[in-house]
Formats: sequence, C-alpha cells, structure tokens
Amino acid sequence: MAKCLVLGANGFIGSHLVDALVARGHEVRAFDRFSSRTLYNDAKSVEQFSGDFLNKADLTESLRGMEYVFHFISTTTPATAENDPLIDVETNIRMSIELFSACVETKVKRVLFASTGGAIYGGNGEQPHLETDLPLPVSPYAIGKLTIEHYLRYFKVKHGLDSVTFRISNPYGERQPLHRKQGVIPIFLENMLRNNPITILGDGSMVRDYIYIKDVAAMIATMFDKDVQENVYNLGSGKGVTVQELAAAAEGATGMRAKVQYQPTPSTFVQRVILNTDRFENEFGCKPETSLEEGLSATVAYIQHELAHERE
Repeated sequence: MAKCLVLGANGFIGSHLVDALVARGHEVRAFDRFSSRTLYNDAKSVEQFSGDFLNKADLTESLRGMEYVFHFISTTTPATAENDPLIDVETNIRMSIELFSACVETKVKRVLFASTGGAIYGGNGEQPHLETDLPLPVSPYAIGKLTIEHYLRYFKVKHGLDSVTFRISNPYGERQPLHRKQGVIPIFLENMLRNNPITILGDGSMVRDYIYIKDVAAMIATMFDKDVQENVYNLGSGKGVTVQELAAAAEGATGMRAKVQYQPTPSTFVQRVILNTDRFENEFGCKPETSLEEGLSATVAYIQHELAHERE
C-alpha cells in the first residue's frame, strides 16, 4: 500500500484518480481548496487536506509522510492562459518549482505530473505523435506545461527527484465542469441538451484524440509505483476524431439534432493531434477500454443529472 498525495483531488482528473487509487487499496491524502459545493471523494479512507496551491506552507505540510505526489492541479485553463500568459508563469510554473523543492526536502519517492498531450506537440503531422517528437507548443497553456516538464528534468538531475509525466490527450467524462470554456465534449453535450447551438471552429475537419477519464485514472493507478523505463508517456486513445464526427457522435448519444454555428479557427489551434500510445501500452500492458460511444453515453447521463439538479 502506497502513501499518495493527490493535488487537485476534487477536480476533474484528480477526483477520478483518487477513486482509482482507493479502489486499489492505497492510502490517499486529497489536497484541494474544496471550494466546490460538490465533494467527489467522501470515503472514510481518504484524508482531506484543505489547502491552497499558491501557499507554500500548505504544500509543504501536505507532503509530510507521503511517498508519491500526483501534481494534477492547475490554476489556469487553455482559455485563461491565452488571455493572460503571465498568470500561468506566476502561479503554475512558480508554485510547481516550490512544490518540487519541497518534495526534495521531504524525500518524496516520485512526482507524477499531468501534462497535456493535445497542444504540447504543436504540429500538424499526419502520423500520431511519439513522445520523442520535438514539442513545439504555440499556446501559453502548453508552453507552461512543457516548462514544468523541463523543471522536473532539472530536479531529477540536480536533486535526484524521480518523476513521471503523463501527456494526456483530451480527457472527457463525468465531473468535467460545465459552464466553462474547456473541453469540446461537455460544451457540445451541454448545449445540445439545453437545445442551444454548438460552435464548430473552421470547417469541422480539425482532428483530436479523446480518452475517457476513468480509463486515464485506471491506467495511471496501475503503474505509478512500478519501475519505469521512461519519464514521459502519452495517454490517449491513439485514434483521431474530427469535430464533425464528434458532433455526429454527440447527436447519437443525446438523441438530438445539433444546431451548428461556424466560427474561424484561432491562430494558436493546431489542425491535427493524435497520440501514439505504444510506449505506455507495451511497457505496462494496459490501454483504454471505453469506446467513444460508451464514454459519451456515460457523460450524457451525468450532464442530464447535473442539469436536472440545477432545476430543482
């Protein structure tokens, strides 16, 4: 049984990771501000640590006695980082460095970091991206994630801090926040269920790689404490889906016809991103098990529940 600290434990990815770790019998300390009215992890075995990622004292205190630290917290989204890149530098990058320093001081075994697999490569190649491809991010959000990856390498060389980075493609599923400009799947599904139009950027030929959130959590929870051959792993489905195909799949999941509006594609958006996930699958013997159709159906059920709760 490993002692695990999950930063961002009440968030979208973090909360599912807590569930997966607890299901496997690990000891979990859940770090979050817990500002949301919804508490996702209320199991008695989960120790809740209410703290602020921007407070070094909170970070240091939360690390006491922990072996594995999951850095799954972010103060920005792609949209907010685009609007003010300095916020990303002053919060995410700065406090990640503070966190890694504290991990060295408290002799943490390993840091596991949630990076981005969508925007970090920045290219429009026809072939799925390998971890060895040169990252060329053009968005502040992805630039920030890559910078944190580089600092993890520095801390490993300088201080011997072990780390693993997950470049996660486009995770979707239950608990992804509604009413926010992040995640095309919840945006599409919520608008369709509200009978509102959806917006497609460009002509709908943009390609992305989508992975169901419970698959992400299960894959990470399976290998986080094992010996690893590499320090960076792509996590995705390995399959490309165009926005037009996604809209059609959303229609199938909701049983509703989409009302589509078209807008120009932002200059910082890349046309095609698919991840090659052979490195992870070959080393650890696990891969995503949930099809897009199955994942969308589960997500629709969750959003319907949330919208019904709003009306109460």
